[in-house]
Amino acid sequence: MPDLHPCAVVDPAAKLADDVEVGAYAVVGPQVELGPGVEVRPHAHIRGRTTIGAHTRIFPFAVVGEEPQDKDFPKNGATELRIGERNVIREHSSIHLGTPEGGGCTLIGDDNLFMNGSHVGHDAQIASQIIVASNVALGGHCEIQDFAVIGGLCGVHQFARIGESAIVAGLSGVARDAPPFSMVAGERTTLRGINKVGLRRRGFSPAVCREIKRAYHIIFYSELRLEVALKRVREEGLACEEVGRLLNFLATPSPRGFSRR
Repeated sequence: MPDLHPCAVVDPAAKLADDVEVGAYAVVGPQVELGPGVEVRPHAHIRGRTTIGAHTRIFPFAVVGEEPQDKDFPKNGATELRIGERNVIREHSSIHLGTPEGGGCTLIGDDNLFMNGSHVGHDAQIASQIIVASNVALGGHCEIQDFAVIGGLCGVHQFARIGESAIVAGLSGVARDAPPFSMVAGERTTLRGINKVGLRRRGFSPAVCREIKRAYHIIFYSELRLEVALKRVREEGLACEEVGRLLNFLATPSPRGFSRR
């Protein structure tokens, strides 16, 4: 049976795995589903059509699955929030449901860390192994890819994308997409180079790192038009999977454009 503190408020319709823990004064709504080993600390608040994967921990005063901050959101809108496994959602964080216009689902992968005071807006698509530092605000519909790191007090514009293994310096405003494997920084972020530390931590081989570096030189430092630069990268035979994902990211149409030097 779940371990429910006598002062917790858990709706009888909620679906809880047998080893879920819910602390004092936490609130769990009727449409919530908590997987094995989920831990809900005291005063946390979980509502809406929210599914939370195994071994995720939710800390005091986090608000998960509430209505989006969208004045056109219909009451009783049939939207949802899906959170994967082993996520850590720290104090005073907020993660909202999707909207009907945005696809209906805010989606979060596995093994992410959301530090205190962070916010995930409606319809955001958050992958896995991501660090979102304290007081970061992720706007609605944004996309964050695997292994990205977002520094403290950053703001990410609606519909912006942050590519895999990109790192965003603290106090930055991400108004344009951050390409994969990049470092970006600034009030309106600009490209500051390659995230060499992130590549090393992921265990990329020296050969792969060299190909990524060469691709970046051609795309961002040669002053070629984007279409010509992407073609040049292919012509030079930079064929590792990581460079392929970089090219696909840059070739995908985006309403925000992407950060440059």
